[in-house]
Amino acid sequence: MILRGTMRRNEKGHLEIGGCDAVELTRRFGPPLYVLDEEDVRARCRASRAAMAEYAPGGMVTYAGKALLCTAMCRLMDEEGLGLDVVSGGELYTALSADFPAERLIFHGNNKSPAELEAALRAGVGLIVVDNEVELAILIELARAMAKRPRILLRLTPGVEAHTHHYIRTGQQDSKFGLDIQNGQARRAVRQVLAAETLALVGFHCHIGSQILDLEGFVLAARIMMDFALAMREEYGFVAEIIDLGGGLGIRYTAADQPPSIDDYMRAIAGVIATVAEGADYPRPRLIVEPGRSIVGEAGVTLYTVGTSKEVSGIRRYVAVDGGMAANPRVALYQAVYEATLAERAGEEGRDVVTIAGKCCESGDILIWDAPLPTPKFGEILAVFSTGAYNYSMASNYNRLPRPALVSCYRGEADLFVARETYPDLLRQDRFPSRLRRVTAAAAGIN
Repeated sequence: MILRGTMRRNEKGHLEIGGCDAVELTRRFGPPLYVLDEEDVRARCRASRAAMAEYAPGGMVTYAGKALLCTAMCRLMDEEGLGLDVVSGGELYTALSADFPAERLIFHGNNKSPAELEAALRAGVGLIVVDNEVELAILIELARAMAKRPRILLRLTPGVEAHTHHYIRTGQQDSKFGLDIQNGQARRAVRQVLAAETLALVGFHCHIGSQILDLEGFVLAARIMMDFALAMREEYGFVAEIIDLGGGLGIRYTAADQPPSIDDYMRAIAGVIATVAEGADYPRPRLIVEPGRSIVGEAGVTLYTVGTSKEVSGIRRYVAVDGGMAANPRVALYQAVYEATLAERAGEEGRDVVTIAGKCCESGDILIWDAPLPTPKFGEILAVFSTGAYNYSMASNYNRLPRPALVSCYRGEADLFVARETYPDLLRQDRFPSRLRRVTAAAAGIN
C-alpha cells in the first residue's frame, strides 16, 4: 500500500488523512464518504505554479473543474492563484456563485448552447475556447448582438493519439472535439475569425487526452501547435499570444503507475515552445496548461462500509460495500484500477484476495477486481485511494442512491465541501401529473 499526500497510519493503526482519522470521519459524516486531502491539493497547485514560473514565465496554470467542482473548490483554486476551466453553464454558474474572478475563467465545451455562450459573454470570462465552425458562427452573431468582443482560442485537433484508454483520447483526428488541422478546417476558422470584427483571436488550444503517463504525446502536440502557429503567421500575418496545451497528465492509481513529475512535464512542453519560437524568430507565446486529475486525483479517498460477502468456490470471493458505480463509474466505463486498504487496519498485509463489489443492480458494478487485503469483516471501513478526480463529479443517483458527502481534511480539521444527499433530495424535482391521482391498488382492481 502506497500512501499519498499527508496520509499516514496513526497510533491506533487507523488510516489518517489530513490529520483526521478515517474511521472517525466515517462515524461523523456517514458512509460512503468522499474525503479530500486539502494540504495535498494545495501543494500540487503550488508545485504546478512554481514549475510554470520556472519554465514558462508569464504562463498560467488553469484547474480543469470537470475533475472535481463545487463552490469550495472554486474558492480554493482562487486562493492558490490558479485559473479555472469550465465546460458548461452549470460549471460557469458554480464558479461565478463562488465569486471566482471571471477574467481567470476559460470556457470550454464541444456543444455550447447559445444560452451558455450568452452567459459567458455577460460574465466577461477571460477566454472562450471555440470548438467548431458552427459554434464560431453562433458566437460571431451573439457578440455582435451584445456589442461584445471576447478573447477566444480555437481548439485544434492535432492528430496525436495519446497512450490512454480510447474513451479519454481527445486529440486524434477522429474525435468529436476541435477543428481538424489536417483537413484544412482549422485554417478556415482562422480566416473566418480574422475577418470578423466581433471576436479577438489570441491563440490556439488542444487537449490530447487524459491519464497520460508519458511525455511523448505532449511534446508532439506542442510541436504541432507551434508549427500551426508559424503557418498562420505565414498565411495571414497572425501571431498567437497564447498556446494552451490543455491537461491530461496522469496520476498514480496503483504502484505500477509511474507518472511524470510536474517539473518534467512543464520542462518538456515549455522547452518545445521556446525552441520553436526562438528558431523561427516568433514571439514566445504565453503557455497555458489545464491540470485537473493531477491536482486532485491522488488527494481523494473514498470510505465505504463493508457489507455482505459471497464465496464462489474455486473462483473468487465477492465483498460488497455500501457504494459502487453510482459513486464511482470509472471502473465500469474505463476498466479503471484502484488500490484499497481497511481503514482500521491500515498497512496490514493483505493475506486474502477479494473482489470489491458495489450495491447497484449491475454485474459490472465492481470497484476492484482481486484486491489483496486482510480478510474484510462486516462493518469495517474500506478506503479506496486516488478517487479525487471523476468520482464526485461523475456520480449519479442510479438505483435512487443519494450521492455521498464530500469532506475536506486540512491540518486536523474536517469540513464539509458538499453535504450528503438525503432521500427527500431525491424527490425534490419529482412531479405528479394531475391524471395520476392517488388510488389504492384495491380501488384500481389490482389483486
